[in-house]
Amino acid sequence: MQNQFKALTLSYKQAPIAIREAVSLNEIGCRNLLDKISEFTDAQDVMVLSTCNRTEVYYSATQDLSREIIKLIAIEKGFIATKEITSYFQHITDHEQAVQHLFYVSLGLESQVVGDMQILNQVKKAYQWAADAGMAGTFLHRLMHTIFYTNKQVFNQTAFFDGAASVSYATVELVEELTRGMTDPRVLMIGVGEIGANVCDNFGKSKINNITIANRTHHKALELAQQTNARAIYWENVWEEMSNADVVISSVPGDCFFIGQADVAKMGENAPQFFVDLSMPRSIDAAIGNLPNAKVYNVDNIRNRATEALTMRMAAIPQVKEIIAEALAEFAAWTREMAMSPALQQFKSRLEEIRQQELARYTKKLGDEQKELVEAITKNILNKIVKLPALELKAACQRGESEALLEGLSALFNLEKQEA
Repeated sequence: MQNQFKALTLSYKQAPIAIREAVSLNEIGCRNLLDKISEFTDAQDVMVLSTCNRTEVYYSATQDLSREIIKLIAIEKGFIATKEITSYFQHITDHEQAVQHLFYVSLGLESQVVGDMQILNQVKKAYQWAADAGMAGTFLHRLMHTIFYTNKQVFNQTAFFDGAASVSYATVELVEELTRGMTDPRVLMIGVGEIGANVCDNFGKSKINNITIANRTHHKALELAQQTNARAIYWENVWEEMSNADVVISSVPGDCFFIGQADVAKMGENAPQFFVDLSMPRSIDAAIGNLPNAKVYNVDNIRNRATEALTMRMAAIPQVKEIIAEALAEFAAWTREMAMSPALQQFKSRLEEIRQQELARYTKKLGDEQKELVEAITKNILNKIVKLPALELKAACQRGESEALLEGLSALFNLEKQEA
């Protein structure tokens, strides 16, 4: 399975927010999909990643399982048919391209805000869920740890992660721009997950300091409010507080909480002017934008204005790609070595079988001490015979020429052909 890694991806690059919303999966959905893929396909090394900007499935299999996996996503999301979403998925069936894509996604090269570090935390969670489901094999474990190590190299050796450029920072910049003419604008932050907490942290560096936090688990809102000099309210007061706010930011998934047009219309003149939806699925009705003096923004509307930080990051991209290319080359060499291991083991087993046969034939009349001596001598001979082909194969792997040697070894010793 080492050379059969694939990726099925749907992202902001090819799919509008409504489509991304339709296939987005929360933690339970991702875990359920892992179970379904395990039950209904022969895929191995499976990882499911779903964020506000992408839903992706990485897997190893001999065949392209895109159609089957899309059907399983549809079942998990309750679709009757898949034709509405199928065309938005991209199938990466080339092993090396799929591996590179996961590197690029994990390190933020594919993020809407380039270099956004939040994606790596989301990838780590996806990897943990794969491990929990028993879907992460030796290949995926090695690949993910290689990516994590490469991320540290990029962090330490480049300016790619320097500066304040992220979705959460962009959200604060957007709110600052929208409220420029207001005196002491009131902001209501709903939800204190990772992105909500990051937004509040960034408001701590902003001139806007009238921030109210609402969360279903009140102690989490209170904790964050104390850390960011904000105010926490109880969840049951969220609607009342909304009518006092100028800006509402929501990071709560729309299947848990939803602000509808009718809800806002009831507030009349007290309704907030601006709504910023960072959720997936969305939790703020886009139709609110049709009400007088109300505007709705979502993750696709947010564009980072931190030009200095982004300029540094863009300038660092060639260096980042060079570091990734080195990591990819090392990982490819390891993959080739993994592919040759079964053949080497078979070679050693075949020689051991011959050794045992010959020992059984000629040591019957030997004493115990003599048998032990012959056993030790023949074992050492076998190990030395195996060592040279192993070293040659390893060197051939580094040159990318191991296939011919493996075929020769298999032919000479009648070894079983291994899957690529």
